[in-house]
Amino acid sequence: MPFSGLPERVAEIREKIAAAARRGGHGQSARIVAVTKTHGPEAVIEAVACGLRDVGENKVQEALGKQEALAGRAAVTGGMQAVGQAPVWHLIGHLQTNKVKFLDRFSLFHAVDSSRLADAIVAQGRKQGRVFDVLLEVNVSGEASKGGFAPADVRREADRLLAAMTAGGGEAAGGIRVVGAMTMAPFEAGEATLRQVFAGAREAQGMVRAAGWPAVELSMGMSGDYEIAVEEGATMVRLGTILFGERGT
Repeated sequence: MPFSGLPERVAEIREKIAAAARRGGHGQSARIVAVTKTHGPEAVIEAVACGLRDVGENKVQEALGKQEALAGRAAVTGGMQAVGQAPVWHLIGHLQTNKVKFLDRFSLFHAVDSSRLADAIVAQGRKQGRVFDVLLEVNVSGEASKGGFAPADVRREADRLLAAMTAGGGEAAGGIRVVGAMTMAPFEAGEATLRQVFAGAREAQGMVRAAGWPAVELSMGMSGDYEIAVEEGATMVRLGTILFGERGT
């Protein structure tokens, strides 16, 4: 059986998340985004069967391939929809501006990492007459290998986007809705560094909210650090390896 023991792992992780939220004292609830990167459509089916409706993919093409594969399995997808368990797709990786046309296939995009990309999303939303929910990616650690806005630039970008949306006729005209922030901590960082990075992302979420956006989401934490992320205020943790095992290539 693929992904043997997944229901038990999910139950254990949920207990740990709930305990971490209580320890953190931020009053939020946190949900799991099941990252099925490099695993097949079966991973999505198994995740949804365990009650993990939020499914995350790093790359557009891989996500579209899984969506199409699942659509071709009418018995499976029909059963999911019948019990209200169809996947809720998240795009969590970097997006090239020429691929913003695919954002309508996702409920939430986690990684707006530049003004140029944000503007392309606004333009695409106006073209399609719809609003795309997004998170601003914040590079709290300052690592050159990571994308995202510097913490000092978050409020400026949030203000800029709100002004652009207002000038363009608001959400009725389509565009973008910033619903929170996202960050990635350094790999193999110690607890003190992790807490510093996650607290910085929480502050960035507050900046987005202060600009006037409904910044209710904070996406941070992965398989090795999700409990600390929840303690620091995460509302979504992006989990792959701890759920499905090591990824393929």
